[in-house]
Amino acid sequence: MTTGAERLLLLLGLSLFFGFAFEGFYAGATPRRPGGVRTFPMLALAGGGLYLVDERYAAAFIAGLFVVGSWTYAYLRAELSGDLNVADGAFIVPACNVLAYVLGALALTQPLWLCVAVAVLAVLLLGSRRKLHEWVQFVPAPEVVTAGQFLLLVGVILPLLSGRPALPYTSITPFGIWLAVVAVSSISYASYLLERYVFPQAGTLLSSIVGGLYSSTATTVVLARRSREGGMLPDSQAGIVAATAMMYLRILVVTALFNLTLARMLALPLVALAAIAALMAAERARLSAHAAEHADLTNPLQLSTAFVFALLFVAVSMIANFAQHTLGHTGVLVLAGIVGITDIDPFVLSLAQGGAAGVGLTTAAMAILIASSSNNVVKASYTVLFSRRRESAMPAAMLVALAVLGAASSFALFR
Repeated sequence: MTTGAERLLLLLGLSLFFGFAFEGFYAGATPRRPGGVRTFPMLALAGGGLYLVDERYAAAFIAGLFVVGSWTYAYLRAELSGDLNVADGAFIVPACNVLAYVLGALALTQPLWLCVAVAVLAVLLLGSRRKLHEWVQFVPAPEVVTAGQFLLLVGVILPLLSGRPALPYTSITPFGIWLAVVAVSSISYASYLLERYVFPQAGTLLSSIVGGLYSSTATTVVLARRSREGGMLPDSQAGIVAATAMMYLRILVVTALFNLTLARMLALPLVALAAIAALMAAERARLSAHAAEHADLTNPLQLSTAFVFALLFVAVSMIANFAQHTLGHTGVLVLAGIVGITDIDPFVLSLAQGGAAGVGLTTAAMAILIASSSNNVVKASYTVLFSRRRESAMPAAMLVALAVLGAASSFALFR
């Protein structure tokens, strides 16, 4: 158990650390800012001592906080009125002084890791001013809104749905539906951020690989449309097939998140199909001698997209349940061929979560492979229709070949 002396030493160490960082950041500033390597330990000791005076109501601590706030307000008012020469960091200085005061109460009452984390994060934020401002200039405002939407999906809606009963005509709960939305959205959003900010100058092949993680269909359409003017170059051909290779891996990952047994059954055919597609893409890429282009795909994470996905997920689950009860095994497989025309992720996740009651693992595995094959046929059609180039026959034929292999493997392995 931590003693009072150890906490006092921790308080001194953290406040000195914070003070050194503060003075280092404002070294050479004219005029001098209030706060630093002596002031911060004094403020921290004052905050801790006043808290111990009245631990029950913390009246003395609150009174001290009012004094520190009045002091920093006087500084801030003078700063903004132009009495001081340098206005940079006008709000950071009072915030640091108030935090140093609060750190005293934290160090004497809260877990040690929390106190250290607060001090370290404050120092990192203090020293990252230039980098953070560069990020503000680099990241467009809509990206911040999108990040907020992602946090809303994960941190607000998902917890609110916990514990709700299963929906009628399915065995899936609202929490399970939204968890599927979060899983797919997370993969989509992460791959988009990689393509946009980690590999912004990536060539067609690399951007297509990343794009295939969130939508091989969208990647195919973008590359096919671009090829209408400049021709279906080997880079674009390779990108279309590479995006489909990533589709197989994405299906395997999202299935494993919800049904590990089903994922194990699908691992061999999906990995084999991904490997074959990768070899096809590599053969096309090897022929390319043209400069790489960047496939600029749009951000896939929008609240409207998430809600549409959730509705599709519910609808597909109900239809699959109906098909299983009325047409049995054959009905689910027919439905798999139909849903491949649109987004197959809701169908895959519905089967992984048992959305269609009575569908066995074997039928589910066959249906997922058939849906992916159907989707490949649709992408082959998009490749030809959107590009309108004779060269598009090559990637389209590769996608059709993958569709045939997928359908054949479903019947050969799980019949």
